[in-house]
Amino acid sequence: MAAWVKGGATDADTAIAAAAVLLAGARSPVVAGLCAELAAVRAAYQLAAALGASLDTAGAAGTYAELGALSRVGAMTTTPAEAVGRADAVLVLGSAPWNAPVLQGLAAGAPTRGRTAGAERVLLSLGGPSDGATRHVSYPVGNGGLAVAIAHLRAFIKGHLAGESPYADLASRLQAAQYGVALYDPAEIGEVGVEMLQGLVKDLSETTRFFALALGGPFQDRAVVQLSSWTTGQAPRLGFGRSLPEHDPWRFDSARQIAAGEADAALWLASLPAPRPGWLASLPAVAVVGEGSPDAVSDAAEIVIAVGVPGESAGGALWNEGRGTITYRAPTGAPAELTAADVLGRIRDRLTEQKGA
Repeated sequence: MAAWVKGGATDADTAIAAAAVLLAGARSPVVAGLCAELAAVRAAYQLAAALGASLDTAGAAGTYAELGALSRVGAMTTTPAEAVGRADAVLVLGSAPWNAPVLQGLAAGAPTRGRTAGAERVLLSLGGPSDGATRHVSYPVGNGGLAVAIAHLRAFIKGHLAGESPYADLASRLQAAQYGVALYDPAEIGEVGVEMLQGLVKDLSETTRFFALALGGPFQDRAVVQLSSWTTGQAPRLGFGRSLPEHDPWRFDSARQIAAGEADAALWLASLPAPRPGWLASLPAVAVVGEGSPDAVSDAAEIVIAVGVPGESAGGALWNEGRGTITYRAPTGAPAELTAADVLGRIRDRLTEQKGA
């Protein structure tokens, strides 16, 4: 298994020992990324607790756009399976959902269950592509952006705006749906957009059945939110600096902390693909990344350790977008020598030994 310390190739034991020394010497370390199987994320939480570190995820922008709106206005949601089985109208918001497997499933067939069984499914795009292989009706967003477009659409649905407008046509199509679904990426439409969308869904649900369906994103945040909740009772952006977990989305934003000089060391966990943050090279850092990934290189961080990739060279519990839950994914190839959970556990053991000494 590949490992590097300060650019030089070494063995895993040496790299793990160096990582323990680096993190033990930090006064305010950050554990970030958390794009990994749940066993590794659990080990990251245990390591952060031992270090007094803060935690942040790779997909926090979308996660907190969703959680912020949820805490204020609630949510009316459905699952991918229910959407595929029942939806006769799908409102696709923005560009991101067009690359999602769930939309491909929706576009490939018609509803098969309930009152809509056998009906034609219509795809309605607000701010997405105006043409392409997927047949749909497209509506423009305008200069105000997606959040403002959703607000205008909601005003037409509520009857606060009227007249000849693409939004009036879209509103009438949504009101005619028997089981409608709004598909969106929280990171793309933002917290204000999510809050406005949930209001729109509730307005439609006064006369028909309509639900929101958020994309989980590629960085395992949905799984991390659940693990963080059952482990600490808090969402992922939290800190163990005062022993007990404290949640603060602004304070424990890893990019903000590092830009402000509040953190003096970091551990980046990404056994699954995740974009390496620009700040990783700006402070002493450990990168635990998937073997064969673009970040499994000597200059990715001061210490780099390559580990098994869940679903390929390691097994692991991961977020299943199609089912909307956590499921186990078995390895498809030869097992790796090290997993991320092994590495983080061994770093924590060395820290415990150092504290005892």
